Amino acid sequence: MGDRGMRIGYSHWGFLGDGVTDTPDGGRSHRKTLVDGLVATGHDIVFLQADRDTTEARTPVVGPYVWDEGLPEVDALFLEWRWPVRGRNDTPCQAAGHTCDLHRQQQLVDHYVHRLGVPALLWDKDQRLAPADPIRAASHVTVCEPALYPRHGARSLLFPVADQVLDMADPKALADGDRRLPLVYVGNQYGRDAAFDAFFAPAAHSLEHEVAGKWTDTGRWPHVRFTGRISFQEGLALHHQSHATVLLAPDRYVTSGQFTQRVFEAVLSGCAPVIPAHYRGAATVVPGELHACGGAHVADITHGVAGMAVGGKTRLLDRCLRRLDVFRLSRQINTINAVLDQFGRVDDGS
Repeated sequence: MGDRGMRIGYSHWGFLGDGVTDTPDGGRSHRKTLVDGLVATGHDIVFLQADRDTTEARTPVVGPYVWDEGLPEVDALFLEWRWPVRGRNDTPCQAAGHTCDLHRQQQLVDHYVHRLGVPALLWDKDQRLAPADPIRAASHVTVCEPALYPRHGARSLLFPVADQVLDMADPKALADGDRRLPLVYVGNQYGRDAAFDAFFAPAAHSLEHEVAGKWTDTGRWPHVRFTGRISFQEGLALHHQSHATVLLAPDRYVTSGQFTQRVFEAVLSGCAPVIPAHYRGAATVVPGELHACGGAHVADITHGVAGMAVGGKTRLLDRCLRRLDVFRLSRQINTINAVLDQFGRVDDGS
């Protein structure tokens, strides 16, 4: 890339700010961080999907951002990959409840990738891109996954945490203060039933707890307290009020070492992230004393964390903070710029 920043067309279906409560969008924890990091590197960003912060949340986000629902000239395309969601984005545009994220993405792919051959970085944040999808084979497309061990030739691009947030985090301050709940989970049900059955539900028999998020099929866990969806800020506050959480994930995340934003949301709130011991890359991201072999072990670990003196809790959180370094924004920006640099050399004919 050299010293030349690029004009990047960025496609995402979510929010830069807190957004609205009744929507799944884990990107709220890190999307603006990533975009601001790209801008600080010298790139110009034009958002290519709808400005949902303005139209839905009624809270425009101020910054060096431009939204364009046309087909503006760009040097590179960055796609937060969308996939078909039955009854929502796979319906006709005028149908009730329709969202046009998927149709818009196809328009962008057709125009920029297929017609113009614009270099594209495709961030498959939920591992939904089919292994045999022909877009993977395009020489001007790089697929990334937010996993330590990405699949199918993809590159690793993790969810970012701002460097200054990590550098300024004080484990002693995070360890101080009263917490009302031993155990909490903030997040939606999607694909997590088996992990919930094995690790959270058994521990919930003996611990005060709360599960916040969209969980629609809960009949098998009558003893668990589900409180429904809460706002992004309320989710952060719930971590601040809790001693521990469990990192629950679908199998495809576990086997590829994909960690969601919940790990750093928890640690930066002083909430210990307990992780299933078989989770690939667990030792990279979470200290060994928080690795659990099952639900009873989750309960034991949580009791131990809740009973820790401030000194012990401070040392534990310090170890947790150090392991967040892998998510550091500067590392993720380096990955993106390495991809853009490769594109630039191709564009220059060198």
